[in-house]
Amino acid sequence: MPTAKSTRRKQKPIKLGMETIPPGESRDVRLKISETYTGDEIALPVRVIHSAKPGPKVFISAAIHGDEINGTGIVHDLLYDEQITIDCGTLFLIPVVNVFGFETHERYLPDRRDLNRSFPGNETGSLASRIAAIFMREIVCQCDYGIDLHSAAFQRTNFPNVRADLSNPDARKLALAFGCPLIVDGRGPEGSLRREACKAGCPTIILEAGEPWKIERGILELGVRGIRNTLIKLGMLTGENIPPAYQIRAKKTTWVRAELGGILRYHIGAGDWVEAGQPIATNYTILGQAQYTLTSPCDGVILSLATLPAVKPGEPVVHIAVPTRSLATIRKEVEKKSGLSHRVRRDLATNIAMTKLDDSSDAPA
Repeated sequence: MPTAKSTRRKQKPIKLGMETIPPGESRDVRLKISETYTGDEIALPVRVIHSAKPGPKVFISAAIHGDEINGTGIVHDLLYDEQITIDCGTLFLIPVVNVFGFETHERYLPDRRDLNRSFPGNETGSLASRIAAIFMREIVCQCDYGIDLHSAAFQRTNFPNVRADLSNPDARKLALAFGCPLIVDGRGPEGSLRREACKAGCPTIILEAGEPWKIERGILELGVRGIRNTLIKLGMLTGENIPPAYQIRAKKTTWVRAELGGILRYHIGAGDWVEAGQPIATNYTILGQAQYTLTSPCDGVILSLATLPAVKPGEPVVHIAVPTRSLATIRKEVEKKSGLSHRVRRDLATNIAMTKLDDSSDAPA
């Protein structure tokens, strides 16, 4: 008859590429994804933290767009400033997925494909498709959960928000646990890592925060806190979950676009709440004459805004998330609260020129 000790579940070694990591060890692995023109190996840097005790397997990835490096900074902080250890399970920490774009400070791969529209990939397909297939096989299919870290696209900034398919119970659990002030519900675009990872049985959420080409202090703090919150929820870390000062959920978003060419002066910042009809930005001629004021089409939260104030007709100015609850209800809950999310809002606002509406008729200095 087997003893209790013999029936206790044991942790198995983890294999990644050509490396085998025994239980209770951490190892830096270079996972081959391609080759240079001269035949030299190109590899993903991966830190594998493999606890001696069985538990969830989680990947945390960044820079799938090569110019979005806030996530790289978050993973870096987890590895070095935080010196993260886990009580059980396995962590795969990937600070840079798109190593090609990271080297050249570009969003895309050399073939101009978007890696985050190329999943689940194909082992015999294009460069993007092959990298996606390797990442799915070696990382995603070994994991129970995933967190993918992003920043805004070129010439934009994002107020920190978690995006997840809230109809998936496990993705919903991760999204709520992360503790971001804003959650946007959705499955994600076709070919995106989080959408295809969820299809493959690895519930995955993303954090969208800050600007490309930057590592921003408040975003780092929020990202590290959110990942720790999530790992605590999964039982991989011991500690107290730190909730946000407030949390808003949105299922719908809408863009406001420029109507005329000119220079913008904003009246709001990323993370601000706006009401339908509220002025968002005034458009000036190049010689300083106010010519048009953009207004919000709905009640919502400023999810993203352009950091380049020069616009042409049709170019995106702000992205608004429409909350599932009324703005009045949300304001009552949060008006007396403050915290990290408020500090991040203030920091993001310093990166754009903001003008009170009463001053919008004056020519900018």
